[in-house]
Amino acid sequence: MPSNQTPLGALPSRFKRERLLIIGCGDVGVRVARVQRHVRVLALTSNAQRVAELRGLGVTPLIGNLDAPRTLQRLAGLATRVLHLAPPPLQGNTDPRTLALTRALMQRTPPRTLVYGSTSGVYGDCEGAWVSEQRLVNPATPRAQRRVDAEQRVRHYARLRSHAVRVSMLRIPGIYAPDREGGTPRERLLRGTPVLQVADDVFTNHIHANDLARACQLALWRGKTQRAVNVNDDSQMRMADYFDMAAALYGLPTPPRISRAQAQTDMSAMQLSFMSESRRLVNTRMKRELRLQLRYPQVQDGLV
Repeated sequence: MPSNQTPLGALPSRFKRERLLIIGCGDVGVRVARVQRHVRVLALTSNAQRVAELRGLGVTPLIGNLDAPRTLQRLAGLATRVLHLAPPPLQGNTDPRTLALTRALMQRTPPRTLVYGSTSGVYGDCEGAWVSEQRLVNPATPRAQRRVDAEQRVRHYARLRSHAVRVSMLRIPGIYAPDREGGTPRERLLRGTPVLQVADDVFTNHIHANDLARACQLALWRGKTQRAVNVNDDSQMRMADYFDMAAALYGLPTPPRISRAQAQTDMSAMQLSFMSESRRLVNTRMKRELRLQLRYPQVQDGLV
């Protein structure tokens, strides 16, 4: 039987290399899996149709569902490092999926590191201020509240394990990449969706999917325990300026600008939610602690 004393324990030779378990192996998780060397990669999936795809990537698929905790029992003691990228449910103010995962991992030897992909939305509206990880969270939407709950769950898990697990929380803004589904603003520009006028506009933050994958990888090995890290590029743009820049890159018309009052009449609640918060993320910790050198430091570097 595997030892419960060390992460690698007295295991057969084929298990002695590091084992990475990816929870939520979507676009970013696949990018992380592709860069692994000398690491056995496993991924939890609730979709049996993805088994062949994952195996084709050299990933061992594990059928399970975060909404069905009994299917997660086999995850205990399985991996030396865990990357948790699965989103919370679409309703409520808590994240029962992260609770189910941490309870499953509690059953046996903990991983050395657990990295959770959170959101910069946990800060709420900062009225355009510069925001470091030391700022208190202030989630304004149920979506952000669920992420704060998930962060608290993984922190609690580390405390229960006497900090034997190094837990990192990556606070992620808008993810983009031309090879990512919905990963560029082209479709929105083609629809002619309006943006806010200068007086009402908000600051927005971005990260290229490949840089995010590299940040996840580095956090698995370099992340400090109980540490939140902003993962964003160096561009600090107002949202309308971002769409104007993208329109110029694609040779498309710039979107019309409207007042916030008109937007509240013409736009959906989801669209408005992204226009109601303004902040500029500080990424110093990402660069100093994870030592990530951005391949796409400005958003225009990676849009085409």
